[in-house]
Amino acid sequence: MITTPRLLAPVDPEAPLLVVATREEAEHLGVDVPVLLTGIGRINATGALAETLARGPLPTSILNVGTAGALRDKGADGGPLTGVHRIRQVRLHDFSHSAVRRLTGADAYPPIDLLAPPARAGAALSDGPLSDDPALVLATGDVFVEDSVTRAQLAEVGDLVDMEGYAIAWVARRFGVPVELVKLVSDPADESAGKLWAAGVAECSRLLGSHLGERFGA
Repeated sequence: MITTPRLLAPVDPEAPLLVVATREEAEHLGVDVPVLLTGIGRINATGALAETLARGPLPTSILNVGTAGALRDKGADGGPLTGVHRIRQVRLHDFSHSAVRRLTGADAYPPIDLLAPPARAGAALSDGPLSDDPALVLATGDVFVEDSVTRAQLAEVGDLVDMEGYAIAWVARRFGVPVELVKLVSDPADESAGKLWAAGVAECSRLLGSHLGERFGA
């Protein structure tokens, strides 16, 4: 079922705002912080988050958690690329970067580097256990990647793929709010992706909830 953008609790100016794309991903998070459901895709994510932040108050930080497809089989340690990962950089993969740069002299949507020190008081980011893998690069686009050819192409620019991360980071930066992206690998972004995501999203939500529980002491 399509998730309608919805703020599940008022924004607290002394707490982070948890941003999640779908109701299914948020169902078992179980943390006592405000949650914004954006709906799927970067247009929904942009609209929902921008409207929430414009209405105010601003949260101390924004934490986007959700599922992502793996664009390669192995992590930096040589083991399977699974688990929860912090994102160090997010890129928009379905935009004509080179053509726009050639026409205008600039990239309208350059990569966004994350993991910078918090800019606002009380904005504690990057607490809690994560995979031992170094922070990864996320590719965002309005495409649910479920074929091996697209997976191989995107593996040249990223480690994981999703449909909202870039938009959330972009809006947060426009409003001057610290932002962090944390993604759980739900599928291998190949022909099996759709079935695996649908069958496993409830367990993914529980795993994300476990991570957040350790992080926030829930």
